[in-house]
Amino acid sequence: MEIRTFGANPAGLARFFIMKILGIETSCDETAAAVVVDGVQILSNVVVSQIDIFKEYGGVIPEVAARSHLEAILPVIDKALADAGCSWDDIDAIAVTHAPGLLGSLLIGTLTARTLAILHNKPLYAVHHLKSHVYSNWLNSKALAFPSFPLLALVVSGGHTQILYMKGHNQFEIVGTTIDDAVGECFDKVAKILGLPYPGGPSIAKAAKKGDPNKYKFPHPKVEGLDFSFSGLKTAVLREVQKELGLPISHPSHDLKNHLSAEQTADFAASFQKTAVDILIEKLEMALKQYPEVQSIVIAGGVSANEELRKRIRAFFPALELSGDNGAMVAGAAYWEIQAGVKPTDPYKLNIYPRISVEN
Repeated sequence: MEIRTFGANPAGLARFFIMKILGIETSCDETAAAVVVDGVQILSNVVVSQIDIFKEYGGVIPEVAARSHLEAILPVIDKALADAGCSWDDIDAIAVTHAPGLLGSLLIGTLTARTLAILHNKPLYAVHHLKSHVYSNWLNSKALAFPSFPLLALVVSGGHTQILYMKGHNQFEIVGTTIDDAVGECFDKVAKILGLPYPGGPSIAKAAKKGDPNKYKFPHPKVEGLDFSFSGLKTAVLREVQKELGLPISHPSHDLKNHLSAEQTADFAASFQKTAVDILIEKLEMALKQYPEVQSIVIAGGVSANEELRKRIRAFFPALELSGDNGAMVAGAAYWEIQAGVKPTDPYKLNIYPRISVEN
């Protein structure tokens, strides 16, 4: 897929002074904090993941996630400041994810950020999680050019699959979204069917390396416009596995892994991954036809780490270590909000929103 990129100024707006922002992220199962300068330079980026905890359960348990955040949040922030060589006097603002995400997880991050903003008299910025993922593409970029506007952003993660149109910084319009499962959620569910460990994205990608991506043909959902649907793809994989094994559709999905050979598992993983990426590319190509003025495409979210996706789309991708949830992207997004004229949030009144549109 061909895209156009122009311009080397990462801001696109006037730079007023050097600004160091502490970013805090606790929307799901990563406890993260980072210090970022002017939305592009990472001084520190500390992430404590709960993946090892939830591998046993095959998914995130909200109550356990919240308790883990509570234990880790202050040590993570302290380490982020130490790694950056900063004291509180060096920090110009605090940014925190306030939406969307798990209720308990969001509470831990926002309550901590509110308290620190009051104690240290720092302006506080509440940041939408999807905005943060998009702005991970501006962090420590080694490219000759940063993304230029107008642009299309494909946000692909465990909870979201959306195409966003951006005329400029902090201007988000949803032009396509999933009507059911997110693509990352589909990866997790298919991995469970195949007996692969959580999280599904990395485990399917690993298994797919040994498989034939053309072994099994899965249908592409017929969804109008730029919207997505992935629940049918998940079901199609389930039915094809049952058919391949000669088992009835009533056979429990959790037992199918016990009948699959390693070769079959790899072929199913490769065929599913290819189909999922095909669907994403088809919608992006449609979006480019509808918005011919677009100068750049950026890919964001956890699924942006997928190697197959990176091979097949010419676009801006975040560094692999910034594809998942992290505090640097939160600090980066806050900087561009500040440059766009967004005012600080009252730390005494900040609320959380487990579900809210990026357009709000």
